[in-house]
Parts: sequence; structure tokens; C-alpha cells
Amino acid sequence: MEVRFILDGETIELADVDPTATLLDHLRYTLRRTGTKEGCAEGDCGACTVLVGEPDPNGEAVAWRAVNACIQLLPMLDGKALLTVESLAQGEALTPLQACMAENGSSQCGFCTPGFVMSLYGRCIGAAGAALPVADVVAGNLCRCTGYGPILEAAETAVPVVRDDAALLARLHALGERAPDPIVPRTAEALADLLAEHPDACLVAGATDVGLWVTKELRTIETPIFIGEIADLRTIEEDADGVRIGAAVRYAEAHAVFARLHPDLGELTRRFAALQVRNAATIGGNIANGSPIGDGPPAFIALGAELTLRSKAGRRTIPLEAYFLDYRQQDLRPGEFVESLWIPRPGPDDLVHISKLTRRFDSDISAVCGAFKLTIQDGRITAARIAFGGMAATPRRARACETALTGAAFTRATIEAAAEALHGDYTPLTDVRGSSGYRLEAAGNLLRRLWHKAQGETVSVLDLEHAHG
Repeated sequence: MEVRFILDGETIELADVDPTATLLDHLRYTLRRTGTKEGCAEGDCGACTVLVGEPDPNGEAVAWRAVNACIQLLPMLDGKALLTVESLAQGEALTPLQACMAENGSSQCGFCTPGFVMSLYGRCIGAAGAALPVADVVAGNLCRCTGYGPILEAAETAVPVVRDDAALLARLHALGERAPDPIVPRTAEALADLLAEHPDACLVAGATDVGLWVTKELRTIETPIFIGEIADLRTIEEDADGVRIGAAVRYAEAHAVFARLHPDLGELTRRFAALQVRNAATIGGNIANGSPIGDGPPAFIALGAELTLRSKAGRRTIPLEAYFLDYRQQDLRPGEFVESLWIPRPGPDDLVHISKLTRRFDSDISAVCGAFKLTIQDGRITAARIAFGGMAATPRRARACETALTGAAFTRATIEAAAEALHGDYTPLTDVRGSSGYRLEAAGNLLRRLWHKAQGETVSVLDLEHAHG
């Protein structure tokens, strides 16, 4: 396939591109842009951070976002603009941001510095996530010399940068007018037609999972179809009843609407991996891969979400929990794909609580992720929806726990009985993130935390850590 993108004002045209070639390899080995480093090759350390730009939804400005080049596949760059750390060069002089890093002693061994600079440059130019606290902006950048203090100090003193991207925007619009490659459909209808012909194709949206298949598992992706540019899969529709989110909407794009739906869902999204991953990972991808430890599905299930699946034959809508059949097995028929997710808005009588337990606060995989929605009327629980990730082969509802709650008075005794009922719902595995016993105890404690939250007694873990030094 052919790939064209704009790098520092120059249009790069590539022919016969291997669809699974990574952007990082192309930068380092073909373009010799070795400032972009390979630290982990799995999107965790941020040493390979670059900025990707494309026209915003209104077509009026260039929208930039930081991504990990190590798991970005080259076809995903087609029609876009790219900035690497070399793009910031101003002759022999340091840019103001680089000068801040130097003056604050923010670089020790220097290996991670280009990635930090690119993440912070994104903040300076108003890229996706720029309004987040600076610690969140660089949460996906790992400094093995533990120089975070000086780095954050440099970030706080860096000044905004105003870019004149008018000419670049016009060139991006021109790139977008050419006919798309057959494996890069632009509409959901075209995708349905393509999947009818190739039902075993691998759909690639943000490549935050598929990228690891390539870099870590060395898999060969026989028939990739890139769906990140399908406009009708990138819509968000919000009304009084709830939110419908297209499968190709990125987590960073959904953050604000999730926070409006419920603050806990917004906080969960903020802790979903790191900014570079959220700038690529999609709602549909997080669901479609069927991971038992994905953070989104337990919360969506507890909130009563429904999934719309589409094929050339038509659409069908199912409860999200029905989509997950067994480990890495989903209710997806040949030629079908995830089109959208509907999440109803919690009602005035609904008590919602979502918790993610990890060893690290930032950019870590959940040992347990629990999500709860209790409908409470006149002191009695009239309905309960509870789901966990990390407790079974799939994200799954806690039916015995729900039964113990439904119809009972909302009391501490009811919560204790329901926590005990979790032992009948799950037999979790023991792995590096936690033992089976730990997970069961933690799941019960998350339910107890909901009780304390309802009593106004919740104390942040971060507040406790701060209080005890």
C-alpha cells in the first residue's frame, strides 16, 4: 500500500509499505531520526513519543496528539502530519522548552528526554490532553533515573507555544482528498462490504493491542483493515437519556463525555493507561479484543451498556455482557464488527461507584476493576448491576452478589452478605498482579467502599498517602 504524510513541511511518499511496519522503525532505520528512542516497544515508557496532527472535526485547525511511535503502524500515519524531537530544532539554539529542561537539571542519562520533551511540547501547543495536570501529561513517560521532580519543575515553567499551521492544514486537506487505499475504508458501509469479502481480516483502529502482537509476539497480520479514519465510527451523540459512542472514538476524545455521564467513569478514563495510549486506543477496540482485564467493559456493563454490531446483512444490538462468551471468545459473527456503544445515563436514585486497583497509580494494569450501580428507593435496593474485570476469563456480572442485594435494605449487613456472595460468583486466577484470595478480598472491599461512599465517609488513597508522608 501507499502512505503519504507530512514531516517538517516535506511530503513523505512511501510505496509498497508493509502494513505492519512501525513508525518507530521507519523513523530510526529509514529516516535516521534517532532522537526518537526505543525503550519498551509496547507503548509503556514514552521514549518514542511523537506528535501526530490531522484536521480537527470542523476542519478548521490542525489537532495534535502525542502517541507512541513504537506501536503506531505506518498506514495509520497516512494523510497526517508528524513532529519528532528533531522537528523542534532551531539551528544551534535550544527551544524555550528544551532550555527549561536544561536549566532545571531535568535530564540525567538523557535517554528518556526526547520523549518527555515531545509530551511537554504537546502541552505547550495545546495538543490533546493539554488541559490535564502536568503529571498526567507525562504519566506515560518513564524516567529510569527518577528525575521526575526537575522534569515537572521544567514543565511548570515552560510557556505556551503558538504554531501557525494554516499552510499545513491546507496541505492536509489536499492529502485527504485522494482515493483511499482498499484496506483503509472511509465509511462503515465500505467496511461491511470489505469484511463480507474478508471475514477473517484483522481490524486495526489504534493498534495499542495489535501493535504489541507485531512487536512482542512477532505475529504476521495477514489481512489488516485500518478503520481509524471511518467518520461514522468516530461520532459521539449525547442526550438526556445517555451517550452513543462510535467504535473508533479514542478514549482521550471520550473522557469529557464520560466524566459528564458520571465522575467515577471520568476518573477511570483518566487512569486508563497513559495519555499517549488514550490518544490512540478506541472504545470499540477495548471491547472487541475481549480482554478479561480491560478497564472499560466492567464499568460499561454495570451502567447497563448495549453494543451495536454491524455487518453487510444488517445490525443487531445486544447487552454488552452478552458479547463476552469465554476467554478471548466473543459473540461476533463472520463479517460483523462493533459499530457503537450505548450507555444509559444513571438516574437520580442510582448509586454508582467504580474502582480500579493497581500497584501503581499511573499506567498500570488492574488487579481488580469493580463497577457498581445500585438503585435505591426508600432505603431499599430495588435493582443492582455489578461487574468486575480481573476476576474471571471475561468481564462479568456478579449475579449472586446482585441477588443478595436486590430487594434488601441498604444497610452494612446487606453489604457484608453481598460481599460474601462474591465467592459464589468468581474463582479468580493467581498471577503476578494478585493471588486468587487477594482478588476476592479486594472485590469485597470495593463493595464496602461503595457503602462508605454513600455514607459520605470516603477518603482518597492519595489523601492517606499524603497524610502519612
